[in-house]
Amino acid sequence: MRAGRAARAALATAALVGAAALAGCSTSGAQTEVVDSGYVAGDGSVVQLPPDERGEPVELSGTTLEGEEVDVTEWRGAPVVLNTWYAACGPCRVEAPDLAEISAETAADGVRFLGINTRDGAAQALAFEEEFGIDYPSLLDRDGEGVLALRGDLPPSATPTTLVLDAQGRVAARFLGAVEPSTLRTVVGDAVAEGA
Repeated sequence: MRAGRAARAALATAALVGAAALAGCSTSGAQTEVVDSGYVAGDGSVVQLPPDERGEPVELSGTTLEGEEVDVTEWRGAPVVLNTWYAACGPCRVEAPDLAEISAETAADGVRFLGINTRDGAAQALAFEEEFGIDYPSLLDRDGEGVLALRGDLPPSATPTTLVLDAQGRVAARFLGAVEPSTLRTVVGDAVAEGA
């Protein structure tokens, strides 16, 4: 009996150690794993809200990696895409080229992108942006104030999380985990059409 309990306890301990070793950002869509930043890696889910179910407009401001002040309330009138990220996050690295490309494609429609870096210092974050050709600004948010400002009906609960705001600044959609580019293009296109 005791030997059986000891063996079960040893197996349980080994499973916990193994799970802890695997914890971190995940690029697979179906898995949800704990990350050491306090978030859970996203499952790839997308939630899109119809206009009559959207909450209050997002109020978010801060200092970019380049030291410039940004306030998303000044961007009302066109959709805004907000993306939480940090340099060592695997899914963040996977989606970065797509976000850069979609940002460039939709700029003519007035769409603005803003990154929210949750962990890095400015030098590390800027190196990431240079590596992936990110031209849109990012806020440094190591104190969590930016993420806290997004705590409405569809808060970020993973890294990365991408929120699409409508022209009024309300959350129209949330992507948990790395975005699927064609889906993001569709959601952004819908937000542009709404405001037209």
